[in-house]
Amino acid sequence: MAARDFFETLEARADPSKIRGIDHTYLFEVEGEGEWVVAVIGGTVQVTEGAAKADVTITVSSEVFDRIADGTQSPTLAYMTGKLKIRGDTAAALKLQKIF
Repeated sequence: MAARDFFETLEARADPSKIRGIDHTYLFEVEGEGEWVVAVIGGTVQVTEGAAKADVTITVSSEVFDRIADGTQSPTLAYMTGKLKIRGDTAAALKLQKIF
């Protein structure tokens, strides 16, 4: 799944029971595809295209993002091998595993 398709459908796919109690903003920088801010606040998910201030910034290549999105790449392993970079609140980043 391409990053654009992933983020355009994320709001509809988010499971409210999994995001309860998460109040963070995430900036995804997908190299070669674009930037999206995902705000998980008050049990809802709102996605906005473009860069903005966020609690966590995640930078990843489009190839690695596609593999993470389709479940063939572990985000944790991508981070540990330097294929995914995280700046900001790493504890908030760990909560993403509940959402995706």
